[in-house]
Amino acid sequence: MSVVKINVLTVPAEQREVLEKRFASRAHAVESSDGFEWFELLRPVEGTDNYLVYTRWRDEESFQAWMEGPMKAAHQGGGGQGGGGQGGEGGERPKPAASGSTLWSFEVVQQAAPKGE
Repeated sequence: MSVVKINVLTVPAEQREVLEKRFASRAHAVESSDGFEWFELLRPVEGTDNYLVYTRWRDEESFQAWMEGPMKAAHQGGGGQGGGGQGGEGGERPKPAASGSTLWSFEVVQQAAPKGE
């Protein structure tokens, strides 16, 4: 049964463009991960500063494997191989665009798709 992970990011108005550009620069980073099914970045329209990062996975194990591997390496900078890459000694990591983050987890119990014509 598929699982959905929604990362709720609190993003001040002045950081929205920064957040969206960072996600765009990492486009396709998750798509080759085993068990990955879907991704969406949802921008708030009104009444909230919360962006939703929606991902759907084959199972919890697939999500955890991505969290402990590619995602962890990407957020540590330099791809997790140590040494080379940008941001070595004297370099600074960019300030986070989000001021807060909460992860929601769900199991898919029903779904529907448009009927073919």
